[in-house]
Amino acid sequence: MANSELKPARVFEQFAKINKIPRPSKHEEKMIEYLKNFGESHGLETKVDETGNVLIRKGATPGMENKPTVIMQSHMDMVCDKLVDVDFDFSKDAIQTYVDGEWLHAKGTTLGADDGIGDAIELAILDSDDIEHGPIECVFTRDEETQLTGAFGMKPGFMTGKYLINLDSEEEGQIFVSCAGGKSTIAEFDFQREDAPEGYFFLEGSVKGLNGGHSGDDIEKKRANAIKLLSRFLYNEQEKMDLRLAQFNSGKMHNAIPRDGKIVFAVPSDKKEEVKADWNVYTKDVEDEFHVTDTTMVWNLASADAVKVIPKSVSENMIRALQAVDNGVFAMCQDKALEWMVETSSNIASVQSSDNCVEIVSSQRSNVMSNLQNMSNTVKAAFQLAGAKVTQTDGYPAWKMNPNSELVKIAVEQYKKLFGKEPIVKGIHAGLECGLFSEKYPDLDMVSFGPTLRNVHTPDECLYIPTVQMVWDHLLAILKNID
Repeated sequence: MANSELKPARVFEQFAKINKIPRPSKHEEKMIEYLKNFGESHGLETKVDETGNVLIRKGATPGMENKPTVIMQSHMDMVCDKLVDVDFDFSKDAIQTYVDGEWLHAKGTTLGADDGIGDAIELAILDSDDIEHGPIECVFTRDEETQLTGAFGMKPGFMTGKYLINLDSEEEGQIFVSCAGGKSTIAEFDFQREDAPEGYFFLEGSVKGLNGGHSGDDIEKKRANAIKLLSRFLYNEQEKMDLRLAQFNSGKMHNAIPRDGKIVFAVPSDKKEEVKADWNVYTKDVEDEFHVTDTTMVWNLASADAVKVIPKSVSENMIRALQAVDNGVFAMCQDKALEWMVETSSNIASVQSSDNCVEIVSSQRSNVMSNLQNMSNTVKAAFQLAGAKVTQTDGYPAWKMNPNSELVKIAVEQYKKLFGKEPIVKGIHAGLECGLFSEKYPDLDMVSFGPTLRNVHTPDECLYIPTVQMVWDHLLAILKNID
């Protein structure tokens, strides 16, 4: 199957155009301009708010003017990640895609189907003149992936519809009706670098090839976290000998499980062989621990050039905090109907070293806002005890299920008619903009669904092609039959 043969053609044509437009989070200017020009060139009412969200309004097809207005919504930014050996500039280069069987991939980078495929579906509807629908509003928000800036900045009244369909979910056949709230906890260790003691030997350790993944959707899958793996080794060696840390770099995005990382450290020269032996034993043990979830780990330990190190008092406490801090699932949902779903979790997302500071970013999520605060405070306290300066973002709210949703009833009914089976109606342990919309538009009736994606926020991101047609058919059926 070639790219030109993908169905529905009108959706994949739009997706191909979108993937030529640079759209990193916080740098969506070219995408905003593209959407604005698209709406205006089609003679459609087009608005851009102060934050940069774009709304394109299209009138009803003849005879359907009295139907309620439906909002379709997706976000215009994408997570930008690539393989370490791929030369790619997300600020100017076009995403290169290829088909492998029934899956669409990108060549060494994130695909941008999160949420470019949602954008493409909306544009395909706006571009079509053979689809039956009432009044519609297509909304494209900015900077969803880092701080939900678009949803936070949107003012009440920008959208006017009765129903909202969010197209930012990643499992066809599932209709989402609630989501977790979240916030980030950032720890900073400040210091003045110093020379390592005389007679110390420098080593560089690294790991790559982990699966990583989305820190909400994939947190319960027991995948290895590169930061936790490397800090475990440092902690073990620090307890046995005088270790001096120079560099720790791992992770890029606040909402991704880190898949690679590197540490540079020094030990007394007479301990280097012991460290090498410990490394070999440790890495073998870890490979055995994760023999199901992470089967392609690549470890390396080699000598390194001498550099200035972090003062021992700072690095010791930082390593202890990274060893101690909670990471992964903290609690499962208590409600019987949702006991399979993660309620509360935390993920150490990135550690970045500079000349005089190490910044550690972690993200916490929960469907219960009081436990979100508890989880965030647990992480905060661990780093405070280690002497870090700790700040927290304001976070975003959970989206509570509406048990009387008319839109859910219609979505389920149309899915059953189309495919002869029941969709799964569920919540998601990840942030959706619906949580913020529910605060500003308390009467808005919402659902979220989308085609099947795998390994989002990583260079392994891929889109299951047949599900795009299914989502397209389902969406058009809802638009035609909603009252």
